[in-house]
Amino acid sequence: MLSFVFPLNSWTSLMTQCENHMDGQSAIVLFSGGQDSTVCLAWALKHFDSVSTVGFSYGQRHIVELDCRDVILSKMRDIFPQWASKLANDQLVDLDFFEQISDSALITDREIEETGNGLPNTFVPGRNIFFLTTAAALAYKCDINNIVGGMCETDYSGYPDCRDSTLKSIEKTLSLGMERELTIHTPLMFLDKAASWSFAHKLGGDAFVDVIIEDTHTCYLGEREVRHSWGYGCAKCPACVLRESGFTKYLSTL
Repeated sequence: MLSFVFPLNSWTSLMTQCENHMDGQSAIVLFSGGQDSTVCLAWALKHFDSVSTVGFSYGQRHIVELDCRDVILSKMRDIFPQWASKLANDQLVDLDFFEQISDSALITDREIEETGNGLPNTFVPGRNIFFLTTAAALAYKCDINNIVGGMCETDYSGYPDCRDSTLKSIEKTLSLGMERELTIHTPLMFLDKAASWSFAHKLGGDAFVDVIIEDTHTCYLGEREVRHSWGYGCAKCPACVLRESGFTKYLSTL
């Protein structure tokens, strides 16, 4: 039987760690430890007075990204004093049931390849829907109306749950289902990867770009042994290819 298990200690922590957030001045960021979510975290810290973060363990092959989260949050506090006081609670939620409902190459040990429907087999059906629904439940409990995610429909692998039309639909559904006005912010939605690197520099300068390079994780295969000019990765999977090409293009604009 398929079971959707949210460990009691995770949910208890989620529900008790909410501090007093003022409506409209706080946000929760879907924070994986990757490049895009880290840029979005910086964006949220610039625009909101209090920023909470939530990450997800869903059986991903690149689970090393979760180790990156603590390092990044620590550096955000240490290197950027203007953001340190705004960082609120961080929570990691267990969604490992994805292993029961998906055979995505992002979860199972399979070769990464295109499928017959034009999507790569790294697509995890329902992933962002579950992420956003979980974040919305936490936002409801914590009196937060703003959810921030790193979804993008420009330089991306074609995932349908990253498209602007999908996110607007989810925003409407969650607002109706929660009986409150929730806003899903996607600052990178229409930026290509080069523009995302430029955006990172605009938000935090060279120091923040260095954090992106050294401490965020993108590689689908979880490779962190080889360091390239753009960061760590296998340099072959779709995520690494996009990150590298974006970085190269970004450098050409400097």
